[in-house]
Amino acid sequence: MPRVKTNRVKYPEGWELIEPTLRELQAKMREAENDPHDGKRKCETLWPIFKIAHQKSRYIFDLYHGRKEISKELYEFCLDQGYADRNLITKWKKPGYERLCCLRCMQPRDHNFATTCVCSAQATKGGEGY
Repeated sequence: MPRVKTNRVKYPEGWELIEPTLRELQAKMREAENDPHDGKRKCETLWPIFKIAHQKSRYIFDLYHGRKEISKELYEFCLDQGYADRNLITKWKKPGYERLCCLRCMQPRDHNFATTCVCSAQATKGGEGY
């Protein structure tokens, strides 16, 4: 009889310290994804999702690179499991990209030759900025 594979994930040491914050941000993300889209443009419905994704990635980035409170093993685990955006964090390490809110802001095809970020438009509409 073949062995049954389980999806058990071994959490690295220190996971207990960051788990409550990540679970809270995941709950906010689920809420933002399930929020009704009535009367909103498509880009307006995506702003809260981009904001929460930025918060999760920035939280992991600051813990590892800024405050050095988590191990490299836990940092890599968070990136591999999708708790943070590896590409966005890679850009944050480069000079000039420290305040980048999302990778979408760098794509010229989304802006019609304007340099305005879609996320900064939310801040002018009364939303919380980064």
